[in-house]
Amino acid sequence: MPDRKPRPYSRKQALQNAAFLAELERSGNARDAARTLGLNRSMLTKRRNADPDFAQRWEAALTLAAARLAKPEQTEGPARVVRSKGRLQLRVSKTRTIDRDAEQRFLAGLSATANVRLSAQAAGFAHSSFYARARNNPGFAREMRVALAVGSERLELAMLESSLPEANVHDHWQHNDPPPIPAMTVHQAMQMIAWSDKRAKGLAEPDLAPKRGESNAAYLERKAKDYRAGLLLAEEEMRMVEYAQLEWRRGGRRTQWEPGGWEVALEIALRKG
Repeated sequence: MPDRKPRPYSRKQALQNAAFLAELERSGNARDAARTLGLNRSMLTKRRNADPDFAQRWEAALTLAAARLAKPEQTEGPARVVRSKGRLQLRVSKTRTIDRDAEQRFLAGLSATANVRLSAQAAGFAHSSFYARARNNPGFAREMRVALAVGSERLELAMLESSLPEANVHDHWQHNDPPPIPAMTVHQAMQMIAWSDKRAKGLAEPDLAPKRGESNAAYLERKAKDYRAGLLLAEEEMRMVEYAQLEWRRGGRRTQWEPGGWEVALEIALRKG
């Protein structure tokens, strides 16, 4: 009968194994490493006997610990698997190489910004180093793809949320006193009113008749788009009204967190104009 495969570790067990191996690599003593972490050594030994991968990492940690204890004056980074002359081997990294902590900082930044260069800068390495790591490490490449997808989705959701009336992102001008109207003649005032009416009608009522040279199919498609846009504008206006009513019921007072300052600059610009 074929040998039964070991059950996959839970996340807690995998983290226990990783912490134990890191401590074992530092101390070189399995009993002391387990005692330091508060783990049962017999439990770890059973995992070692049942899991060849964990057993290999255990032996590698002991070897690295012996090498480091033999030369304590050398400050070296974590171990990593590399390919040398067509064969895989374990090597101790130099001090300035991407370790697991740098990986996690990069992935955390990527999940927040979806920007590889910015996340690499936050982790303290060049972005090309992380691309090279992704080419050589399938596990890191997978996590990089997931973090990039999460970051893009979070940014998209943030943009959609900031466009809602309830977000209070673009409506600060409504909570400040409007600047005074600059001095103008009656003719100038009438001209500004006419321009304002024309803009309002252009936004609310797009071209109703077919344009010169426009086919019937293109005209119907444009009208369908205009109709859908009108529905969205009506829904947005309704949400603005509902939110304004809600704020009015809450009191609608100006708070100390209200940003401002631009109304002074606007007033100065209007006076100069």
